[in-house]
Amino acid sequence: MSEAQTIPLPRETGELVGHQAAESAMAEAVASGKIPHAWLITGPSGIGKATLAYRFARHILSGAGAAEDEGPGLFGDALPATPAGLHVPRDNPVFSQIAAGSHPDMLVVERGYDEKRKKMRGEIVIDDVRQIGSFLRLTPSLGGWRVVVLDSADEMNRNAANAVLKLLEEPPRQALLLLVSHAPGRLLPTIRSRCRAVRLGPLSDAQVAELLAKHLPELDQATSETLVALSEGSIGRALSLAAEGGIDALRELFRALESYPQIKDLAVLELADKWTRATKAEETDPFETGTALLDWWLGRIARDAASGDRPVDRVPGMGAAAEKLAAALGPAGIAERRAVISAMLGRGSRLSLDKRQMLMDAFQLLAPDHAGS
Repeated sequence: MSEAQTIPLPRETGELVGHQAAESAMAEAVASGKIPHAWLITGPSGIGKATLAYRFARHILSGAGAAEDEGPGLFGDALPATPAGLHVPRDNPVFSQIAAGSHPDMLVVERGYDEKRKKMRGEIVIDDVRQIGSFLRLTPSLGGWRVVVLDSADEMNRNAANAVLKLLEEPPRQALLLLVSHAPGRLLPTIRSRCRAVRLGPLSDAQVAELLAKHLPELDQATSETLVALSEGSIGRALSLAAEGGIDALRELFRALESYPQIKDLAVLELADKWTRATKAEETDPFETGTALLDWWLGRIARDAASGDRPVDRVPGMGAAAEKLAAALGPAGIAERRAVISAMLGRGSRLSLDKRQMLMDAFQLLAPDHAGS
């Protein structure tokens, strides 16, 4: 079994680590006899927001929300008192139904598949959210509530966001919307104002290490420590780095920057050949992995340079490359180039431009004397 196959999806995960305060607040809202119709669960990517959303959904659909609804309202629906916590055992039928994506009273909305481009869309469009209204207005199949998980809400385009806003303004009875958001600042203020906000923080290093040991017990200690250091408190990030060869990709990136501030074409060409090799359908794309890591790293060193933090050598060459870029460009220059590279790669991806050439262009943009920088 591959590493990617050992990683459970949020809907399959029974345990929640590190967010007891948020879970207690949600459980207390239920136990108080009133529950908001809409919740906005925010925080960095990969820390357990979707896991908490599914945990809450299981709690409501397993009977905590079975009482007669008293009518719509942001904080106005009566529910029976329940014990603290949202735990539902794995042998509960609701757990297996949600894990399989087959619960009749639950709808999950994510980015849809673009048939024309033969890949997942980059945003949630109105066709993806149009089904929510009709779903929520149906009579619950099992007599309780209907629950929608929207993951992630900040991926909605303007039309999709306006459609969701209309639902939040006039929520149907016995309807619960759980919005997961990595960047709530991208949402319409009117959407944020109509949701009960639950903010989750990054996990501790010890918690990330605990979860890594559980999901990837075959990892050696050195690799685990590196993943924890790179995770920034996100178990999702650590697991993705492990599954997608992220540590190797970072080593290759910093090897290509060894001669910085000079950009050596041969070193970049070697990297481009590795990151643009053909892959099978089930394999991760080295180009997507590598460019995502480049974007993350540039953002990291821009923040470190702005705050005066000394770069850390989490993988060989990382600290040296960060020091060279910070000295040559400064935090503002790094941030500016990061934005230009991100826009260039995004446009190139949409237009299906040559990936090899895009990587060459991205590295040239990092040169201190690059024209137009």
